[in-house]
Parts: sequence; C-alpha cells; structure tokens
Amino acid sequence: MQSVGKLIRSASLNGYVELVKSLGRDPHAYLRAVGLSAGLLENPEQLIPSHAVRELLELTALATGIEDFALRLAGQRTFSNLGPISLVLKEEPTPRQALDTLCRYLKLLSATLVTHVEDNGHAVIVREDLLPSPGLSTRQAMELAVGVKFRILRELIGPRWQPVEVCFTHRAPADATAHRAFFGCLPKFNQSFNGMVCMAADLQIPRTPGDPGAARFARDYLEAALRHRAEGVRESCRALMLVLLPAGRCTAEQLAHRLRVDRRTLHRYLSAEGLTFSSLLDQVRQELVVRHLQESDQPIGEVASLLGFSTLSSFSHWFRAAFGCSATDWRRQRAQPVIRSTPDRQALVHDGKRQSAEPDACGEQAATSVHARSLNEQIPP
Repeated sequence: MQSVGKLIRSASLNGYVELVKSLGRDPHAYLRAVGLSAGLLENPEQLIPSHAVRELLELTALATGIEDFALRLAGQRTFSNLGPISLVLKEEPTPRQALDTLCRYLKLLSATLVTHVEDNGHAVIVREDLLPSPGLSTRQAMELAVGVKFRILRELIGPRWQPVEVCFTHRAPADATAHRAFFGCLPKFNQSFNGMVCMAADLQIPRTPGDPGAARFARDYLEAALRHRAEGVRESCRALMLVLLPAGRCTAEQLAHRLRVDRRTLHRYLSAEGLTFSSLLDQVRQELVVRHLQESDQPIGEVASLLGFSTLSSFSHWFRAAFGCSATDWRRQRAQPVIRSTPDRQALVHDGKRQSAEPDACGEQAATSVHARSLNEQIPP
C-alpha cells in the first residue's frame, strides 16, 4: 500500500500561475519560496505537500494584498479539475448523492480536507475542515475549499443556485464585497463551522445522467485507488475528531464506533503508533485552539465549546496547563502568523508592499496596500 501522508493533488492550484501573472506578479518566485515549482503543477494528478499549498496561498494573498485571492482561484474551478471523480458525479441521479460520492473519494483529492454532511430538517449543512498544521494559517486554504465546493454544487444543481448561508470560523476581511459577489450572499464570519447551509430540496433535484459507461470505468478506477491508498490511524482519528469535537461527543468509544472497531482495538492501533487516545485528543485540541484564537474573534466560551469542553472552567484549566497562561492573555500577546517567516518570503512581502503602494492608472493608491502592510507587521521576525 502507498501512504499518501499530508498530500494534495496539484490540481488544487490550477490557474494559480495565470492568476498571479494577471496581477502583475511573478508566480515562480512565490512557488520557489514554499519549495514548489511550476513544473509540479503541469500534471494535475501530481501529489504535492498540503502545507506548501497553504503557505503559498497565504504568502500570495499577503504579498499582493488581495484578501479574496483564494476565491479568485476557486472561481476558475470546473468539474474537470476533479479528474475521474467528475465522471462519477455527473452520473449520480441527485446532487445529494453526488455530494455523498464526493465525500467518499475526497481523500484521493486531499489527505487533509474533511467534509461532513449533516441533515437538519429542511436544511443540509455541508461542513468543511482542514487537518491543522502547527504554525500555518488556514484562512485562504479554507476559503478555497468552501469556494470550490460551492462551484461543484452550482454545477450539480444549476448555475443560479445559492446556499442559504455561507459560514467561516475566521474573522471577516476588511472588505467582503468580493465574497458577497462570489457566493451571491454575504458570508458570516466568526462562526462555529466552515461551510454552507443548503436547502434539502435543492439537493434532491433530479439530474440528467451523463455517460454510464465512462462512469463505471471511473468508479472502478477510484475504488482501486482507495484500496491502494493507506491512511494511518493517526490521520483517520484526527479527521474524525474534527467532526466529533464541536458536538461534545469525542470519546474513545465514539471514535472506535466511527472506525468500525472496538475500543480495545483502537487503543492497540494507536499504541502501535506511539499514541494514546488522550494524547492525540490533546494534540488536536492544542492545534485547533491556536487556529481559533489567532484567526477568529470568537469569544473564549465559544472556542471552548468548539473544542468539546462542557464548561469554561474545564477549558481554562486545560489551556493554562498546556500553554502556561490564560487563553485571553495568549490571544492578546500573540499576533496572527499568516506565513512562516523566512528572509526570502519577507522580501517577497516587502516587495509586494512597494508595488501595491504605487499609484494606479487613476493616480490612486491601491486600497489593499494598507491591509497587506498591517498583516506584514504581524509576521514575527
């Protein structure tokens, strides 16, 4: 079996080079700064490190001063970017069945993206999350993931479809005009989840099947690919913890049930990787709390709930033991680490500041330069 680790298809960056060039910048410089090359993007099935993609998106948004950079990238997505999965989705009789199929094969697209579909009466909640990477912001990567899912659903349902709500856990941008234009509604920020709320009836609209022969061939290929992709117990558990924690149901019993093993077997699997359930849970919580405190303005009590703590006092005790101070003090003292700071990346950001500060054709300074400067000042030396 082949272990894919934290990898993602290079198709996730489809259109990146062209988009950056259209902004008058050098995409190759940004790619080199995170250890990637344009050659890796030529084959959409090429697997590349997901952390490099996250860093690239944050670096590019920061250096160009374009807060909606990920949405601009998502706007170029079509079914074809999904590869063989697109053939299977087109054959499904309803958008909901296509969505469930996409969730089944999602790990073939990205080893770090987690999608959970939840029925809620007349509504369906499509939750998106990313396995946390210590020190990395998820803002741009998350907006890309939700933006792409929106584009997929619009292709499945109809070109004028709109979700009831679009939600993000991170704080609002300085100007959400582009976000409203992209989704057709103003997203809500500082929310308890990332994703969309859809009308259940919209997901049950009958679809015209595509090519059944091609779909059968593609499904056989995808099933074979799933069998050959080994996902470690650690990553499987981390993905499930993202789903279970906000509901306060993240126990060893629940985790074992979701993995279709008994609790003793789960502990044996984790022990083989040098882990225990409690140590892995603690690790995930620490990574998530850093994300929430740095990237959102949610009250501490809501952050505690998202991490599965039943009371604020139990969260406060845990946080102080893990970080040596209160969550309020930690948030006050820490600035948001948009990208990992290295000399070459700092140079790109500073160069971006100079370019964005130059007058445009109308003689006005680019408005985004102010935001780029404020973010750059937050990057630790």
